Amino acid sequence: MKDEIMRETTQEKMEVIASENFEIWNKSLQNKDPKKMAEFYIENATFLPTLSEEFKKGQLGAEEYFKHFLEKNPVAEIIEKKVQTLSDDCYIYSGMYNFEVDSDNGRQVVEARFTYIWEKNDRGEWKIAHHHSSLKPSQG
Repeated sequence: MKDEIMRETTQEKMEVIASENFEIWNKSLQNKDPKKMAEFYIENATFLPTLSEEFKKGQLGAEEYFKHFLEKNPVAEIIEKKVQTLSDDCYIYSGMYNFEVDSDNGRQVVEARFTYIWEKNDRGEWKIAHHHSSLKPSQG
């Protein structure tokens, strides 16, 4: 019983941390600073971005992607989410989100799915170890 209560408390805590980390990441998009966005990722992170067919690696790969992505003035909104706690220092955050971005026809909504693996570093900072985001498949 005590173990179950501890697991629930840890899960609830991690859900709050996951929401806070994503909100900070999402708000940072508004700064339009690719270098700052890359700082969310660990040095050897892996990244499969939504609007790129490339497999990005490390902070440099993230920075390269964000140079172009931030030009679209993206704003994300979580539609559905799930947090899976792996340890006190690591969790998986996945689900569905929409990105509102600039396009030739004004603003458009890009529906996508996501998976982030966040881990706490030696300084107690949460960083992204893996980020996969892909367009939501069309129905039909």
